[in-house]
Amino acid sequence: MLIHPEVAAALAEHRPVVALESTIISHGLPRPDNLRIAREIEDAVRAGGAVPATIAMIDGQPRIGLDDAALERVATNPSVTKVSVRDIAMIAAYGGVGATTVASSIHLAARAGIRVFATGGIGGVHRGAKDSWDESADLVTLSRTPVLVVCSGVTPILEVGATLARLETLNVGVVGYRTDRFPGFYLRDSGHPLYWIAPSPQYVAAILRAQEGLGTAFYGLVLANPIDAPDELDRDAHDRTLQAGLAAAEQAGVQGKDVTPFLLEFFHRETQGASLTANVALVRSNARLAGEVAAAYCAR
Repeated sequence: MLIHPEVAAALAEHRPVVALESTIISHGLPRPDNLRIAREIEDAVRAGGAVPATIAMIDGQPRIGLDDAALERVATNPSVTKVSVRDIAMIAAYGGVGATTVASSIHLAARAGIRVFATGGIGGVHRGAKDSWDESADLVTLSRTPVLVVCSGVTPILEVGATLARLETLNVGVVGYRTDRFPGFYLRDSGHPLYWIAPSPQYVAAILRAQEGLGTAFYGLVLANPIDAPDELDRDAHDRTLQAGLAAAEQAGVQGKDVTPFLLEFFHRETQGASLTANVALVRSNARLAGEVAAAYCAR
């Protein structure tokens, strides 16, 4: 792996670092705004008190922290491959350029010694999984990777209840940040309760330290941070758009990893950009919170 000098210095000096994925840049945001927004997300981590480390595969090499040239390649090259954990070795062997998902990002972050990661929403159990067995690699990777993932729940196409059940089975803790409800990505409340609540970044940092002291840091941890109230979508409009998007995806034969970008683009188009504004707002919020948690974690 190639670790950016700023990130390497921060890790060596035990200063806070937050890992970020790159799939949101290449596949989740429209060009050319994605490059600007990627830098804004990194700025949000800095505002929280930590060093950002956006992760990607550049010419077959895992990069932990991207310089301007690498970030621009990920943001502007339409042929960038979406890379999960299973794909890392293939991209490395072929010398390709790949944008890392939540799963591959936290895998590489853990290898670099980074404890905190921020994203928009994690993957989970897909609708109809009882027949298709379609489940995101994020869940299994979380079950064996010692990284805290700050997110706003799961993307709208997923079965929230089934995803929470799988996380429980896999020993992945889920903590609500100042909430006892699991967030619904574009919505503050998915309709599912949470048992554990963290009132502050310092409390989350204490959980991370307790994991290490008790030998449970082998497992990942999800910090569920709801989208801010002014930024969430209208619930009725959200539900109508979701049902229409799922029907459109089925009619178009979209399946597997292609469903999420298809649905995000459908939301963006049908809500006339309101969903994109909400998406960017929640990612910025998660990035800043992750920076605050990383800073609190490194304070001792």
